[in-house]
Amino acid sequence: MVNLYVEGGGSRAPLKKGCRQGFQRFLEKAGLRGKMPRIIACGSREKVYEDYSDALQRGKPAAMIVDSEGPVSASHQSGCPAGWQPWGHLKQRDNWSKPPTAPDTDCHLMVQFMESWFLADPQALKDRFGQGFQQNKLPATGTGKGQPLEDIPKEDVINGLKEATRNCSAGPYAKGKLSFELLGALDPNKVASQSPWAKRFIETLKDKMGV
Repeated sequence: MVNLYVEGGGSRAPLKKGCRQGFQRFLEKAGLRGKMPRIIACGSREKVYEDYSDALQRGKPAAMIVDSEGPVSASHQSGCPAGWQPWGHLKQRDNWSKPPTAPDTDCHLMVQFMESWFLADPQALKDRFGQGFQQNKLPATGTGKGQPLEDIPKEDVINGLKEATRNCSAGPYAKGKLSFELLGALDPNKVASQSPWAKRFIETLKDKMGV
């Protein structure tokens, strides 16, 4: 069994459960149904790194995904995605050393954080928040429409989500259980089409799981 260590879920059991369910639904829709890894919600990004490193030391198959917490430099994402260097980014940002047996293909980044993926599928946001949702308040993304998804600063994403949902009965947007409900509602194909790191995550995880 492959363990997938993910950032999110805080320290409370209900939120960890929501985190696991959100990632599971997202990955099932991406084509991993029946070939799912064991998803472990670790809470903090530091705990993801610790748990992933410990799994490797014990000889267990594992992968991990954390927020990049900022843009990834061109030097860490040049050439074929299989040759990208997430560990280089994490060393630069967090001073995390790459575990000796860790391949770059088992380390994944949500660029710049999970909420960035939401911008790729405004229909999922509209369906969840309903009447009062203002899509035009979201940062524009996509070819010919605005910035590339992964270039949009975190604060712009959060401010856009709050403004777009301010007049909704379930709004304004706030991190928590709703975040993982939205993750599970996203269309992975839409996310992968705008987020190269998300596409890499889906494709390399499929390969690891033999899909």
